[in-house]
Amino acid sequence: MKSAIIILGSMLLFGIACKKVKYEWENYTYTAVPVVTIDTTKTALPTKQTGKVAFFNLKDPDVASQQFAFTLSWEGFGKETVTSIEVYNSYNKAEASVPAYPLVISTPGNIYPNIAQFPLPSIVGSNDHLYETVTTFPKTYSFTAAQLADMNHVNLANVGVNDYFLFKFILNLADGRRIVTFFNNICDEARGEPGDCRVGVRFKKQ
Repeated sequence: MKSAIIILGSMLLFGIACKKVKYEWENYTYTAVPVVTIDTTKTALPTKQTGKVAFFNLKDPDVASQQFAFTLSWEGFGKETVTSIEVYNSYNKAEASVPAYPLVISTPGNIYPNIAQFPLPSIVGSNDHLYETVTTFPKTYSFTAAQLADMNHVNLANVGVNDYFLFKFILNLADGRRIVTFFNNICDEARGEPGDCRVGVRFKKQ
């Protein structure tokens, strides 16, 4: 038994001594994440907080006055501090495959939607324009459909079912880092991930 332990220890030491590759993941650092709370009372159709989505109803002749609201904050998990968040907005046509409505709530615990409500990953692209940079939190936003359309140079008469307005976020940390990319393992509301890197309102006709 003692011989086996000695051999195993030697093998481990030999493996450590011979390690020549430095993997990128070994240099990890901590970050903060955006956190969004939608106002579930300001949606033309019922939604769930965990879905991070609200709805405009094209069946209503006064769709322009329908509302969408959310509060933006952040979480640093006791490791990092956010000095500001850049808020980006865009208008997007419906994807080829869209989430079902009403929202299908899945596991765990019948809390989260069964699929992500907007495309992932959450990367700010050429279609997203800077709305403002926030330095005081929490920050509450409230828009009508007409205001969002005006912000994005969209004619509401040309909007289709499942088109959507989307907000995305870039974080500026106290240590000088600018966090520009959030992938699925941070922002997927279908899995109850820790961050809310985008939030939006989708057009339906119910």
